[in-house]
Amino acid sequence: MLTQIDWQLIGFGDEGWGGVLLSAATVTVTVSLCAWLLGAVLGSLLCWMQIAGSRWQQRLAAGYITVFRGVPELLVIYLFYFGGRQVLSSVGTALGMQGPFEVNGFIAGAIAIGLISGAYQSGVFRGAFYAIPRGTLEAATVTGMGRLMLFRRMIVPQALRTALPGMGNQWQSVIKESALVSVTGLVETMNQISTAANSTQMSFFFYSVGAVIYLIITTCSDWVFRAVEKFAMRGQQRANV
Repeated sequence: MLTQIDWQLIGFGDEGWGGVLLSAATVTVTVSLCAWLLGAVLGSLLCWMQIAGSRWQQRLAAGYITVFRGVPELLVIYLFYFGGRQVLSSVGTALGMQGPFEVNGFIAGAIAIGLISGAYQSGVFRGAFYAIPRGTLEAATVTGMGRLMLFRRMIVPQALRTALPGMGNQWQSVIKESALVSVTGLVETMNQISTAANSTQMSFFFYSVGAVIYLIITTCSDWVFRAVEKFAMRGQQRANV
């Protein structure tokens, strides 16, 4: 079967899909990066609310995490894209504005996946915080470190070092979840692969190409996170020696 495939279909010529697939892969990485960064910010905030917040903040954070861990990712994307369009239409009409009112698929997808990622990343950060030896924090407090200095010099460096593997796992999850954004019409990898498969009637071939593209992205990402983790742990490795 492979001998009957026209490999020029994934070339970068006029009749090849290579260029548009590369562009779509770039969109996949970009929307995933935006979602992951949003998730990191939200995860940090939720972690702080659970650890140092008041009782109502702890309950709010717990409720957020329960909701976004329990609702399917696709439903959240639908809510922000199609539901958001309806909300914008209602608000715009009430203000006397003329339609049509559209929601950007990139923004809706990045926000939806970012909100979900934040619920999971909060658990990563919380676990990393509790992994810091209590004696280290007590010693820093005794030496006269204020809360801000303690946070900047002790908590953040040690917690981030411990959280890196979990953050890497969350990045891999976000990459795979980004395929769901294709329902918004955003031309990312999954959307472009589906278009190519339908246009050429070579579904098996192009969906296999799509699998390879995602594997390349996730494998390269794994190398990057391993390198960052190795760099972050270099001081501890020398200390252990």
